[in-house]
Amino acid sequence: MRKLYVILIIACTVFFATACNGASSVAVTIAGSTSVQPYIEILVEDYAHIHPEQIIDVQGGGSSAGIQAVESGTAELGMSSRALYESEAHLWSIEIAADGLAIIVNPQNPVTNLTKSQLCGIYAGEYTNWSELGGADVKIHVITREEGSGTRSAFEDMVMGELRITPKAIVQASNGAVRQLVSDDPYSIGYISLGLVDNGEKPVSAVSIDGIKATHDNISSGEYSLFRSFLLVAAKEPVGNTMQFIKYIQSSNGQSVLLEEGLIPGNGSGD
Repeated sequence: MRKLYVILIIACTVFFATACNGASSVAVTIAGSTSVQPYIEILVEDYAHIHPEQIIDVQGGGSSAGIQAVESGTAELGMSSRALYESEAHLWSIEIAADGLAIIVNPQNPVTNLTKSQLCGIYAGEYTNWSELGGADVKIHVITREEGSGTRSAFEDMVMGELRITPKAIVQASNGAVRQLVSDDPYSIGYISLGLVDNGEKPVSAVSIDGIKATHDNISSGEYSLFRSFLLVAAKEPVGNTMQFIKYIQSSNGQSVLLEEGLIPGNGSGD
């Protein structure tokens, strides 16, 4: 009996200490877009200073994988860098920021501007040599993202229309991998999140599209047309620790973090 009494005292002490400190052992799993992932990781790091007791696990996998994880219940939140499909419209979602889609080349490439039509032609395989676009007489090395990537889906929607990306394109599984290949290859072209253009040891150059540079101001004004929404997605409206983290992202502190990282603050509405 005495042993049971001691165990109850310990259990109650732990319970009340947890309650008083606001601690929680309930982890929040966030999975999905590798474009959104680095920004969520930065937000989680900042959030940890406010709520060190909360555990948030961030995983990649791509936008579609994140949405599937939400639907299967293996993640509380999915990260998506594409709009939801009609078949996904039943899910709860919120825009946390807008991001420009930068078209990048190696700094050694003299081509600094492309029309959207030319860009589409490159990725459709209609242009195969840089000399056709004012560059050197060398083959164009086209780099794209994998099927299921939100970045690829956004690029296809905004640039390709009904045309398909050439099967000869080199497929990479993340923005970072695309950036790395372009920084190493003078004859390559790729597309990545604008916020990642200057994020690397080796430089890459963002080309203008239809004479408009890919900048924060040009995206905000609508002059630069290649931009997409960054979404957080859930099976239903989040509660508890999950909603607390979302409220932090929506706060002035959270939006300031995203602004400093080169994103445009979101509209903050949940559907």
